[in-house]
Amino acid sequence: MSEPAFIASERQASTLYLPPGPWLTVVDCLCERFNAISREQWLDRIARGRVLDGEGQPIALDLPYREGLRIHYFREVPNEVPIPVQETILYADAHLVVADKPHFLPVTPAGEYVEQTLLRRLIRTLDNPNLVPLHRIDRHTAGLVLFSANKDSRSAYQALFPTRKIDKRYEAIACALPGLEFPRVHTSRLVDGEPFFRMQEGEGPSNTETRIEVCERKGDLWRYGLYPVTGKKHQLRVHMAALGAGICNDPFYPEVIKDAVDDYDRPLKLLAQGLRFVDPVTGEERLFESRIRLEW
Repeated sequence: MSEPAFIASERQASTLYLPPGPWLTVVDCLCERFNAISREQWLDRIARGRVLDGEGQPIALDLPYREGLRIHYFREVPNEVPIPVQETILYADAHLVVADKPHFLPVTPAGEYVEQTLLRRLIRTLDNPNLVPLHRIDRHTAGLVLFSANKDSRSAYQALFPTRKIDKRYEAIACALPGLEFPRVHTSRLVDGEPFFRMQEGEGPSNTETRIEVCERKGDLWRYGLYPVTGKKHQLRVHMAALGAGICNDPFYPEVIKDAVDDYDRPLKLLAQGLRFVDPVTGEERLFESRIRLEW
């Protein structure tokens, strides 16, 4: 299938409003603003239509600089390392796409990952540049991710999450907690932690809630069912670690594993297993379940 023609959006491209400066052309500004990228690389990106104006059209190489001009540019990582895992499309119609994301694959471009992301892979597979993820799960987490496929119905699906009209079920394998009673509800206030990519529990009113049950016991390890009411970054990982049962193979919690590299034989034992909601477009009750299984 041919590479789709990308359409500029905040989800797929980064946006820059040109700052005050002495530059003659847009490319002059970009070169100084992002000096880690060579002029030759910027010229190549512009020639390939990877730098767009505010209307989503490719800019010319000699486009004059103007303060405040809105520019969209697509991030690229030279020699991006392939991630040897394969996603599965579980459902697709004119409005909604449901994908089963494997461990280690990011949902959207960030850091060293651009093309090796679930979003970019689905755009290429479905030839639909309008795909937008309706929610996120961590790169280390596997399981279900919903995408809007149609901008006209997007807001209806996006509203499912802040209004809590979607039920989410996760599974995790972690240490046994025989000293605690289950099912239980864990609430806490999550705040930014250290290093910058971690979260931690802090003082103040609760802003997170997770219902936790035990699904299966196997010696020192239990399989837990996790039902997040809220959806904060790393919520489930932090909550399980706070109870004394950090999820198996977690490189961030309860402690950061320094210099950790992806070990495809030891994924984080956390799975976005199920999603249930009433489809806001069709009125049908939807139930999607991941085909991925967490192995003991």
